[in-house]
Amino acid sequence: MPRIPSAVIAATGLVGGYGVARWSKKRPLGGVVLAGAGVVAAREWNARAGAPTAAALTGAYLAGFAGSHPLAKKVGAWPSVLGVAGVVALASWALADRRG
Repeated sequence: MPRIPSAVIAATGLVGGYGVARWSKKRPLGGVVLAGAGVVAAREWNARAGAPTAAALTGAYLAGFAGSHPLAKKVGAWPSVLGVAGVVALASWALADRRG
């Protein structure tokens, strides 16, 4: 079975976490989605590119989550989430997925 690209996992975690929190009106439930995808993505990053890259991409994932909040005040919630998800996915692809 082919592996799911870690870029897809990371973007899905950011977008899915926000979507679940918004539509369920339960922020902790969105956090579970965000954290679960983050753990899976970090495991993939480590397996594909090593611990230092996994640590950097995990930092980018967390920074994307945190940075989407102030960015949302300027551009709106969905554009913010989609933008940071795209940046994290691109970094994930460039540093981990394109190697294998």
